Amino acid sequence: MQHFDVIILGSGPGGYVASIRAAQLGMKTAIVEKESIGGICLNWGCIPTKSLLNNAKILQSIKKNGELFGVKNQDIKVNYPKILYKSRTIVDKLKKSVSFLIKKNGVHVIFGNAQLKKRKKIEIFKNEKSIGEYSASNIVIATGAIPKIDTRFQYDRKKIITYKEALSLSSLPKKMIIVGSGSIGLEFAYFYHSMGTKVTVIEVCSKLYPNGDDDISDYLKHYFDKIGIQNYVSSSINKITYNNETFEIIVDIKTPLENIVLKTDTILSAIGVVPNIKYIGLEEVGIQTERGFIVVDENYRTNIDGYYAIGDVINTPSLAHVASHEAINCIENIKGLNCQKINYNNVPKCVYSLPEMASVGYTEKESKEKGFKIKVGKFPFSALGRSISDENTDGFVKVIFDDKYDEWLGCHMIGNHVTDLISEVVVARKLETTSYEILGSIHPHPSLSESIIESIANAYGKAIHL
Repeated sequence: MQHFDVIILGSGPGGYVASIRAAQLGMKTAIVEKESIGGICLNWGCIPTKSLLNNAKILQSIKKNGELFGVKNQDIKVNYPKILYKSRTIVDKLKKSVSFLIKKNGVHVIFGNAQLKKRKKIEIFKNEKSIGEYSASNIVIATGAIPKIDTRFQYDRKKIITYKEALSLSSLPKKMIIVGSGSIGLEFAYFYHSMGTKVTVIEVCSKLYPNGDDDISDYLKHYFDKIGIQNYVSSSINKITYNNETFEIIVDIKTPLENIVLKTDTILSAIGVVPNIKYIGLEEVGIQTERGFIVVDENYRTNIDGYYAIGDVINTPSLAHVASHEAINCIENIKGLNCQKINYNNVPKCVYSLPEMASVGYTEKESKEKGFKIKVGKFPFSALGRSISDENTDGFVKVIFDDKYDEWLGCHMIGNHVTDLISEVVVARKLETTSYEILGSIHPHPSLSESIIESIANAYGKAIHL
């Protein structure tokens, strides 16, 4: 039986980062992967969706500015299969890069399904047959998440799909209903709408993007209404039936005012994800779970010595960049290093539709609920020189400060390239920066970053351009 210092289950942004960091620190390391290196994020999540969204933004720009270059809208044709193919080639390129990094660092890769055993052992299965056992001084569980499925309806991967099938449809649907308006639902809503699909979003909560700041959610609904993405909030699906003659899906939807019936080609379920921990042997080892998540301490240790967990399998923000930071901290803790703890209230959350959305810290509602007396400032991109020259004036930046100590409690943005702008806020909050320091920091003109300093100036009654 081959022995390792560390064995990691899963090669997503948590697993592969953990394996590389472990190898860098001199540990004999193995990583187990049941499908493809890179996990869901690289193969079916973050990376391919950003390729699709980039193409949607290019298409929108051409439609908006085509006449400047002699391109008429009626001449534009979407080659949907090529757009999907392009996203897969980008995935393959990045997969090779990650595989190279893993190989370069001397990490041993084992392909198969891992089953946890007692005494820090794992058994590997392929096609339900055991192909060997391995042991380790430390085992890190980083098996990620899988789509949450509403068991009331038949998830057939053809008519009712999840994000995985949405990235590989054989043809462009004429109509699509998207259930859920988190980041997955919103990004696909924008993409398919841009491609020409008639999109309807169904959200059970009272607002679109329910985990966002209320002002962002309200602006998003206004924007969706403007561009023609139909949306129903405080709504849910009662019943789904099939018309075998027209191949349409008939959907009975309960809204606050009435029940309505919609017809569609495809239903995309985007109601969230759940930890992928069902069949890995947690019960046999005795690893504790709570509400579907593995329970860990601040060093990512489970209740069983030598077993750790990171990423989507634990109850922290289900984000690739969170998993990667947890991976580094977990490995450095195993090695006995003194690493920085993660401040989960300073993790940026991004949606890459158009307009993009980005946020960090408390919302205005959360700030008030926690008893802060706050100062709030907003600055619209419609008043910013760079946005006007770029002809992307949708959205705004909103900042929230504690009136007593001038602490930067939160920042929420919707608009062009805000997923890049948010990093300034993350660093500033990490350094415990106050409005005084930011207002004294000169930002370049014209730039989108001016929106941040302008919104802070607005919160303190010093706005020049409003």
